[in-house]
Amino acid sequence: MNEEVRFPRRTPALDRVLTLELARVTERAAVAAARFRGRGDERAADQAAVDAMRRELARLAIDGTVVIGEGERDEAPMLYIGEQVGTRDGPKVDVALDPLEGTTICAKNLPNALAVIAIGEEGGLLNAPDVYMDKIAIGPGYAKGVVDLDASPTENLHALAKAKGVPVEEIAVCVLERPRHARLIEEIRSVGAAIRLIGDGDVAGIIDTVNPEKSGIDLYLGSGGAPEGVLAAAALSCIGGQMQGRLLLNTDEQRERARRMGVGDYRRKLDMREIAQGDVLFAATGVTDGNLLSGVRFGKRAITTHSVVMRASSGTVRWIEAEHQDPDKFDD
Repeated sequence: MNEEVRFPRRTPALDRVLTLELARVTERAAVAAARFRGRGDERAADQAAVDAMRRELARLAIDGTVVIGEGERDEAPMLYIGEQVGTRDGPKVDVALDPLEGTTICAKNLPNALAVIAIGEEGGLLNAPDVYMDKIAIGPGYAKGVVDLDASPTENLHALAKAKGVPVEEIAVCVLERPRHARLIEEIRSVGAAIRLIGDGDVAGIIDTVNPEKSGIDLYLGSGGAPEGVLAAAALSCIGGQMQGRLLLNTDEQRERARRMGVGDYRRKLDMREIAQGDVLFAATGVTDGNLLSGVRFGKRAITTHSVVMRASSGTVRWIEAEHQDPDKFDD
């Protein structure tokens, strides 16, 4: 059994003005990436989003350290893990970001590509290498522990159906469509539950569990990127829900990287509050249309963006539809 980890109670330390400033960061990245929608060039779309997000972060009044980024220093020219961002004269914060969550779906112009960022108080976000993470997530309104990463998919499906008061056939599960999930998909279908397979974008997939009436998703299961797991946990810590994760470190090199980042027992199951704790801010802007957000719209006189900004300490969720009236100068 895992030992319970207790964290000191924190008082909100982040300036609430930052909640709106974060939207500017994701708006810039989303617009830059959206110019490459459907063009089949994942690298160009991702680089454009990275460059735009980095420029906007440089103006943000924070003393930030990237704990989840585009990779480690030797692999990423900018926005790498450990990079310092912001004007350096604001609060010390951890920064988790994905300038383009869903590079493939942006390149194919498919749903749910996002520009995403989260900031937390120093030490509040899990500092994890760019490896896989096993994940399970559900929305709010359930007793703690109704689903568990260590239970089988069959056990979790029956437990969730019972808690929801419906037959298991009315439960829908979001799973990344990957060869490694073939056995998981087979088991879910054998129980009778429905599956929504997604090609990419598991941050949006996990957030979809918060509003199953709109999204049609009750449960997220499977392995995906650890960076996306941290960003999703940051969002759920603001709007409710439950999530557990476990890092998948399969090589000595991965385990050594994790050790250098302060990860102790990498086999341990992590509760959502261990992945993202304290006062957390989360922002996302749609690049392509999706369940959560509409994509960027390019007009003759304006660019329209759709964003969501959340804060854990207040539970506030803001939906922002912005019209940027001078498209020619938006990328300046």
